[in-house]
Amino acid sequence: MSFYATIILALALSMDAFAVAVCKGATLHKPRFREALRTGFIFGIIEASTPVIGWALGLYTSQYIIQWDHWVAFGLLFVLGSRMIYQSLKRDDECPCEEEAPQRHGSLSLIATGIATSLDAMAIGVGLAFLQVNIVHTAMTIGMMTMIMATLGMLIGRYIGPVLGKKAEIIGGIVLIAIGFNIVFEHLELFMYAK
Repeated sequence: MSFYATIILALALSMDAFAVAVCKGATLHKPRFREALRTGFIFGIIEASTPVIGWALGLYTSQYIIQWDHWVAFGLLFVLGSRMIYQSLKRDDECPCEEEAPQRHGSLSLIATGIATSLDAMAIGVGLAFLQVNIVHTAMTIGMMTMIMATLGMLIGRYIGPVLGKKAEIIGGIVLIAIGFNIVFEHLELFMYAK
């Protein structure tokens, strides 16, 4: 795979992380660069790891991974998105006063979101097992691109959040659910073409 093809692949795989990071940044109270970099780092590490896992599994289990990855991603994103919407609505019911947004997201929440948005990279890794690619170089490029895009997303979310106010968390939850539906839709569309 050429250098440019690797960059384009990495950029495409980082788009979900970017969209989620914008929403995550919008739900925080003025996230700092350090928090944005932390989010980018977590997303980048996970996104770099999953194609290697997929590549390692390769031929032996590829049919199982490809059959279920989209449903796992959808389930995780649906649960996380629904939880964000529920927490936002619950907060409004419990306390009508102006409540300050949190300063940072929990590591477990970021890891779960990172895994959900990187399962497509695992399926790509399975495909890369059939090509003559340097998986370490490819995975590092994907991880670096995701780290950059997620960090930028968090910083952009910082400026979007104050404009949206408490609606940012609801919108973030809707975006997560929409990404999950999009993953399933793309898979079903590919399945229909394969027939």
